[in-house]
Amino acid sequence: MSRAVVVRLGAFAGVLALAFAGTFALGSAIDPIAAADPAQETPGMAGMEQPAAGHGEGHGDAAGQPPGLAVSQSGYTLVPATTFFQSSQQTALRFTIQGPDGKPVTQYTKTHEKDLHLIVVRRDLSGFHHLHPTMDATGTWSIPFTFTAGGTWRLYADFQPAALDETLTLGTDVNVSGLYIPVPLNDPASATTVDGYDVTLAGTPQAGKESELTFAVSKDGKPVTDLQPYLGAFGHLVSLRSGDLAYLHNHPAEHADAGTKGGPQITFGTTFPTAGTYSLYLDFQHAGAVRTAEFTVRVGTDGTAIVPPTPQPSHPGKSSSPGHGETPHGH
Repeated sequence: MSRAVVVRLGAFAGVLALAFAGTFALGSAIDPIAAADPAQETPGMAGMEQPAAGHGEGHGDAAGQPPGLAVSQSGYTLVPATTFFQSSQQTALRFTIQGPDGKPVTQYTKTHEKDLHLIVVRRDLSGFHHLHPTMDATGTWSIPFTFTAGGTWRLYADFQPAALDETLTLGTDVNVSGLYIPVPLNDPASATTVDGYDVTLAGTPQAGKESELTFAVSKDGKPVTDLQPYLGAFGHLVSLRSGDLAYLHNHPAEHADAGTKGGPQITFGTTFPTAGTYSLYLDFQHAGAVRTAEFTVRVGTDGTAIVPPTPQPSHPGKSSSPGHGETPHGH
């Protein structure tokens, strides 16, 4: 190519550049959207630029955020020894609760008869475990555990530091290598079966209001009337919101002293913060063993009643799948 041709092409490109610049300037003057106004940004983009208010600090309820969504709250932080694990291999879950002074907390106030409750569940809400680790003199908590499958798992530490008058629930994710097969939630139902026990659910859950939920336990078609105390009650209930896995505190309506018997009904007071889908995990103890019954509940704003079926079901629910009621709890 001759130098003259190159010069002509260069001049032509320059004219195009000037024309484009003039068009862009004119467009900017005519169309105000061309000049980005921060106030016009979509909520999603704005949320990506700065964290939501209250996330990771302050009490979850006080900040308008349910418990379990933050790793740090009120100056306390959940610090796992590692966040990487291998599935199907027994390991030790180790962690500390770091206090406002940066040191591991060693003094706790018991809640539900324990200094700390550890909840482990995969992010698809399968593989639920309620554990009670032990703490050494340095403030390190530990317990043997085997992750049954690969994926992202959520750890919750539910506790009350001796220096606080409130219970905290801190959460963090850990990564587990190995085969990952997503487990879909069960459809909402008012009955399930675990290890031969039929469990039904009745109540009127409503978003934003305290709801009374009543579970009834039976076996071989007969009500179980000799449930044993577990964590100071005849049952312990954990509720997790599908999507972000917010952790809800549930309050048993009846206290149970050692040596007493209860059942077949177990009642809790629960406040669902928003409409949505929730997984409920009921721990109950009978014949010396703790079992977990799982329910999927859709909560609306209209207070639709959950009515248990008659007769009680004989088909197993999700809680009878591997890792649901079959793996020892470590209670």
